[in-house]
Amino acid sequence: MKTRDFHYDLPEGRIAQQPAKRRDASRLMVLHRDAKRTEHRRFSDILEYFVPGDALVINTTRVMPARLFGRRPDTGGRAEVLLTRPLDGDAWEALARPAKRLKAGAALDFGAGLTATVVRELGAGLRVLRFASENMTVHDAIESLGRLPLPPYIKEKPRDEGRYQTVYARQTGSAAAPTAGLHFTPELLNAARAKGVKVVPVLLHVGLGTFRPVQAERVEDHRMHEEYYEVPQKTAEAVNETRANGGRVIAVGTTTVRTLETAAGADGTVRPESGATDIFITPGYRFRAVDALLTNFHLPMSTLLMLVCAFYTREDVLRAYAEAVKEGYRFFSFGDAMLIL
Repeated sequence: MKTRDFHYDLPEGRIAQQPAKRRDASRLMVLHRDAKRTEHRRFSDILEYFVPGDALVINTTRVMPARLFGRRPDTGGRAEVLLTRPLDGDAWEALARPAKRLKAGAALDFGAGLTATVVRELGAGLRVLRFASENMTVHDAIESLGRLPLPPYIKEKPRDEGRYQTVYARQTGSAAAPTAGLHFTPELLNAARAKGVKVVPVLLHVGLGTFRPVQAERVEDHRMHEEYYEVPQKTAEAVNETRANGGRVIAVGTTTVRTLETAAGADGTVRPESGATDIFITPGYRFRAVDALLTNFHLPMSTLLMLVCAFYTREDVLRAYAEAVKEGYRFFSFGDAMLIL
């Protein structure tokens, strides 16, 4: 497959710069795969598509303040790092700028007693940094000094940065939000439970594997970056029970899909496990654990769009995207949602 086969035209004005006034006020495009039918709704209507016995699987990762700004003590030059993955101890994998000047051994000072040393160069702007902090733990210093890593296509400062976290975010570790979940309110989730829908968590810390652009000409030549995931015992049991009883497993977001599919055996049984995943889902993939997908509208030629095309078909998804552009849907992280049944 060619990467350019997943291109589509998007006017810049369709890129959402601010979230909807209410989380559940965003629009919802519903795609019925069997009937080849499309509906245009509001996200607050989503409960109409859930039935008792379904399992709604959410990713409870929390976006960390992963952008740090500092200086090189030897030259005074500015530097910026984006933390992408924790390593052993106080070491982190990070994208660093200006990468050409941040060689192994280079020191960085972020202020307030937080410093780092470049331990290793990984290529493509990636570095391994070893942090130290004089006044508090490294974790607390990063929480205090770091900023939320908003995507580069968001040019405006959000009126409420809390809207870049899901209402169920728990474990800090992501460099980007699992955006499909941003539309849910506590009231919607409670109403789903009251309807007989199991709401169960998984964890995938979003890193380079999710937001790194595909630069290879052939899709098959792209390599995903590893991301940490967890499937709790109770979630595995709930998912397996749901499917055994004829219910649907509804994944909230592509990160949830990748987590469940990583943990699923050939027969679709989901195992409780944790580790690192680099699963890359493209058209032709046979889904083993996921029956329905809630997702946002994704960037052209991205791994996220390729996953969505694998879940339906490339032609049908790109046709739906063209309709979304025509109908004035809002795209990307703060944009509208799509439910594929």
